Amino acid sequence: MIIFKDVSKKYGADTVLDKINFSIDKGSFVFLMGPTTSGKTTIFRLIIRDLIPNTGEISLGEMDLVKLPKNKIPTLRRKVGVVFQDLKLLMDRTVLENVMLPLELSGVKADDAKKKAEEILIEVGLNDKFNKFPLQVSGGEKQRVAIARALVFNPDVILADEPTGNLDSQTSFQIVDLLESINKKGATVFMATHNEKIIEKSNSRVIILEKGKIISDKNPKKSFSLNTKEKGDSLPITSAQSKKHAS
Repeated sequence: MIIFKDVSKKYGADTVLDKINFSIDKGSFVFLMGPTTSGKTTIFRLIIRDLIPNTGEISLGEMDLVKLPKNKIPTLRRKVGVVFQDLKLLMDRTVLENVMLPLELSGVKADDAKKKAEEILIEVGLNDKFNKFPLQVSGGEKQRVAIARALVFNPDVILADEPTGNLDSQTSFQIVDLLESINKKGATVFMATHNEKIIEKSNSRVIILEKGKIISDKNPKKSFSLNTKEKGDSLPITSAQSKKHAS
């Protein structure tokens, strides 16, 4: 499903990724760990073609992401649902409206968008929160809204960037359980996290980055003491959200 071959990425003179190689099979669940500025979010940005590598090859299914024409990027981003680290929910819209928005901006009729959004919100356990605003729901519920929004186009891949970063332990495990249930329905899930307890509990594959290189790619038997919250390396607002902010 996802292949990185000798991928390097620089920001100016700084090398963020240094000839990394990995592949992720369709339908798998993979964790991505690493200390601050190790390149986790850069990998996600490359997958959604917000960035292009300086060298190397990246593919998603049959799509060559390095050579992908700009007019095909919207198609790519329907195949890849993103749960942003800072959620990027619109505070002046209800939970239901937040999930409907990508559909509406893609030309889906309002009634159809509403029906689809309601179905997904029920799926993620928010059937009683349709008309609440983001500030009226808990942190875990906000994450569920963000996950629901990522699911609206039935994507092949879910990228979850630190989805449990600001949550308590119990809520964190609930969010991972939700992502695992989505994975069992067929979606490939690639999740960045610094939560060692989640890693220890899971049987899933773990890729660990350090200084732009992959230092481990397995299911670790011991915990790793890593400060993995990246600064200044966040995923972009989608074109749909940009239109909303500009309006």
